[in-house]
Amino acid sequence: MGVNLKGIIKTKEISLDNLSNMTVAIDAYNAIYQFLSSIRTYDGEYLKNNEGKVTSHLSGLFYRNMNFLTLGIKPIYVFDGKPPSEKRGEIEKRKMRKIIATEKYLKAIEKKDLESARKYSQATTRIENYMVEEAKEVLSMMGIPIIQAPSEGEATAAYLNSCGISNTTASQDYDSLLFGAKILIRNMAVSGKRKLPNKQIYVNVETQKINLDENLVELGVSREQLVDIGILIGTDYNPNGFEQIGPIRALKLIKKHNKLENISELKNELDNIDYNRIRKIFLEPEIPKIGKLEWKNIDEGELIKFLCDKNAFSNIRISNTIKKLKEKNELKANSLEKWLN
Repeated sequence: MGVNLKGIIKTKEISLDNLSNMTVAIDAYNAIYQFLSSIRTYDGEYLKNNEGKVTSHLSGLFYRNMNFLTLGIKPIYVFDGKPPSEKRGEIEKRKMRKIIATEKYLKAIEKKDLESARKYSQATTRIENYMVEEAKEVLSMMGIPIIQAPSEGEATAAYLNSCGISNTTASQDYDSLLFGAKILIRNMAVSGKRKLPNKQIYVNVETQKINLDENLVELGVSREQLVDIGILIGTDYNPNGFEQIGPIRALKLIKKHNKLENISELKNELDNIDYNRIRKIFLEPEIPKIGKLEWKNIDEGELIKFLCDKNAFSNIRISNTIKKLKEKNELKANSLEKWLN
């Protein structure tokens, strides 16, 4: 779910080209979930290999990251560890939503209502353990560094950005800002016109850049106060938030009272949540020790063996995509050599 700050946070539309030569810390689970939700057949089924195993995540990871590397973007993928116990309620809610969506999906398939089937299928998305392991395999074969977070991957990705290891962090969730990411990129790699499923309708989807410090100045609050605003609206650790409080009202309350515990009219509700613990999750998250990060050359042989031989991807398409990246890198190297001479 994540916290909904859309009503108060200002964004700037950018092109992916603006991220060339930059390092981007990516919330891996967030990205994989997007691929599993969107890369499906016309009736909402996942892409699968000859053995019936899901390959939507592999397709998304390969082609999106090849695009990044070709543009000179250097991704770092951060994987979730054990979620905080406070997230248990949100996790259970997500499970129930998936069960309900699955029932609706099966009914739509039975009625041959493919438009509804595809819509409901996206809400059934779940990430299995084998998908995570395969994602790590593919990224390693592509020479892209991966980091295993002890807890929330988004928190570690934000830390990489806040301490200067990465230039930005990428996630769909505004939570990255609460975790301290200085620059958040949303809708990364989906800029342009996107066709709605099974409809001849196109909508504009723009890559967005959000600057934390600029927004804090604009809003007139500190990051700690932004966390309190998030708690009022509702986070993964208190998903219900406070009744009838959205982003704009939450901002007004915090600016008026300075912090949560000073809002006397919410005393009864505040007594029912451990808001100090939630604050600590955002302001003092568990972070792993970060070693030296390296981007290596693509292992073309292993990639083709894994994607094509094992998972039925097109050998021609995979080889041609890798070839384009190699040609781009050779062109850059030749241009640099001429410049130096």
